[in-house]
Amino acid sequence: MATAYGPGTRDPQRSGAGSGEHPPVKPVVPAVLRAPFEARTWREFGYLLLSLPISVVLFSVSVSLVSAGAGLLITFLGVPLLAGTLAMCRGFGAMERSRARGLLKLPVADPAPVRGRTGGLMSWVGAVLKSGTSWRHLLYALLHFPWAVFAFSVSLTFWAYGWAAFTYPLWQWVFPVFAGIDGIQLYGDATHDIYLDSPLEMAVTSALGLVLVLVTPWIIRGLASVDRVMVLGLLGPSRLASRVTELESDRGVVVDTAAADLRRIERDLHDGAQARLVALAMDLGLAKEKLTQDPEAAARMVDEAHGEVKVALQELRDLARGIHPAVLTDRGLDAALSAVASRCTVPVTVEVDLVSRPAQAIEGIAYFTVSELLQNVSKHACATHATVDVWRTADRLMLHVTDNGRGGADPSAGSGLAGLTGRLDAVDGVLVVDSPVGGPTRVTAELPWRG
Repeated sequence: MATAYGPGTRDPQRSGAGSGEHPPVKPVVPAVLRAPFEARTWREFGYLLLSLPISVVLFSVSVSLVSAGAGLLITFLGVPLLAGTLAMCRGFGAMERSRARGLLKLPVADPAPVRGRTGGLMSWVGAVLKSGTSWRHLLYALLHFPWAVFAFSVSLTFWAYGWAAFTYPLWQWVFPVFAGIDGIQLYGDATHDIYLDSPLEMAVTSALGLVLVLVTPWIIRGLASVDRVMVLGLLGPSRLASRVTELESDRGVVVDTAAADLRRIERDLHDGAQARLVALAMDLGLAKEKLTQDPEAAARMVDEAHGEVKVALQELRDLARGIHPAVLTDRGLDAALSAVASRCTVPVTVEVDLVSRPAQAIEGIAYFTVSELLQNVSKHACATHATVDVWRTADRLMLHVTDNGRGGADPSAGSGLAGLTGRLDAVDGVLVVDSPVGGPTRVTAELPWRG
């Protein structure tokens, strides 16, 4: 259902903030020609070359210590030896994560440290042996060695043969001068030999080398992608631990938001309605005293008090609407957002396309998100029209607010948009802002759908 407040037509786009009108400038040189010289290629190639010696040391030491620890399990020495081996693997894992961050630009987080319950040695040994993260580090030490050998061999072979063949016409003179042969020997037996020495053969060799040079960066990137998966899956925190950390952070955001809302309500009550009611009580007291002495003055004071009562009631209604509007509970998002749009200082077109209502918590967050965005339009956008679209896509509730104002909204500047981002993050939501200077501004919010 669409409701229009004032003139203007609705923006039919629902592409979100990513549909900006400023496409990125395309590089002049194609990616296939840039790849051999890009820093990313050389960083990943260096990562693959360093992986072999590191994995050899890690694999050898890990296998040796695990074998010794397993053999000594019948004695007391095997348990702390295994724990020490796992701790060593975790140390290597920290180095590998740092290497992946520096060379692969992989944003991998550190897993939680191991802590014993009592702080003693045996408590720490038990915690290390019970930690799934420690065993995943050991698994990385065992699995990464054969992969590092393969990746090292393939990447170095393609790189060396590619550049050697591509530059063959530049160094072909080495063979007749120092080796006494005409060039690279392709075939030779007792009767005849085949060398790459003619101009055509050298040109074909160089062309094949150029193909290898252009293909090698993509091979290196593919090999490095496997390393990224191994580092993330085996050396990073588990999904459960990441989710727990995320939920703890979200809980802190929710608590802070609730505390801020309570402070705002308390401030509004103390500075607004409560102050008016106190003044009203004093005015009525004075009117009561003058009722017998000066009835006309008392009547004027009662009339003024009546006006103060109306203002206080309106402030209480506004405060109650800010906490949770009754129209949202009774009639849902369509009516509630239409009421918000009617109070906006610019014409707003509202369209809500929902077959059913989401959960009350999600519905409330959606209402306050749109309300805050329309307040920003009223205060800062200098717009002449705005649109609000609400619809459901699969398991997501989508909110799309646009205006034709001056733009320049920046969530990172610590404005109300930053608070909205935190509130949406607390329920696994997303806020995306596309607001180039000069406008228009498009804000897309996604919330999980909970019926």
